[in-house]
Amino acid sequence: MQYVSATSIDEAVGLLAAEAGAAHVLAGGTDLVVQMTAGMRAPSLVVDIKAIPELGEITEDDSGFHIGSAVCGARINEHAALRAAWPGVCEGIDLIGSMQVQSRATPAGNLCNASPAADSVPGMIAAGATVTVVGPSGRRDVPVEDIPVAPGRTSLERGEWIAAIHLPKRPARAGDAYLRFTPRTEMDIAVVGAAVNIVLDESGTCTFARVAVGAVAPTPLLVPAAAEALVGTKVDEAALDAAAKEVQAVCKPIDDKRGTAEYRIRIAGVIFKRAAATALARAQA
Repeated sequence: MQYVSATSIDEAVGLLAAEAGAAHVLAGGTDLVVQMTAGMRAPSLVVDIKAIPELGEITEDDSGFHIGSAVCGARINEHAALRAAWPGVCEGIDLIGSMQVQSRATPAGNLCNASPAADSVPGMIAAGATVTVVGPSGRRDVPVEDIPVAPGRTSLERGEWIAAIHLPKRPARAGDAYLRFTPRTEMDIAVVGAAVNIVLDESGTCTFARVAVGAVAPTPLLVPAAAEALVGTKVDEAALDAAAKEVQAVCKPIDDKRGTAEYRIRIAGVIFKRAAATALARAQA
């Protein structure tokens, strides 16, 4: 195996494009190194992107926040402005592994690992986040929900990788939240996860919403019908009940030792309603 620490995006793109065998990007490495150790992956080339300056930065401008793909979860949760604007996104990122793991693991890597239960992904989907994908054909911006296509598989083409995550500017009277259910309080993966992002007008009526769920289908899901059930309401119990039914309707979970499909579907509605209540409280604050 060849290891190269790239110092620019163009260098990394060129290295990955030129490699005939299996090539992988290394950011945090908390998934890749474990998979290599377990014999699940055997890359002929690993390109480390941590030395590329812009990929290690969090910046804010009039369009929102831009998070380099080498930025770890710990740094995101220490960024006061980002945490204040998007607490739900940060909540999901904050649940990835232990403190030691968070000092390495990145949300871009969590997204590219394409686990149905990835904690950072529903919050980013609900936020309307996009990613900048770079590769041999140039750059393109892609909604987060379009990256995972199956467990362990993404829509990225050969030689493509994520350079940055973009979170839109937060409007006034808006709130988001992420909540998951696990058998244990920490160091576990979600049995069900739900993220809600809402905007209210001055009267307290919901004018915009995005809802996402995780661990209940082969990929994390955006649920437009649930958002539609909230828009035009005060996000009251009737609206939440209607939206919860839409959340449950899209669930296609598996049975495993951590929960039956029937149980996951039922809990998805409960977790969604709790996340929505937190998002509402934040929008009202």
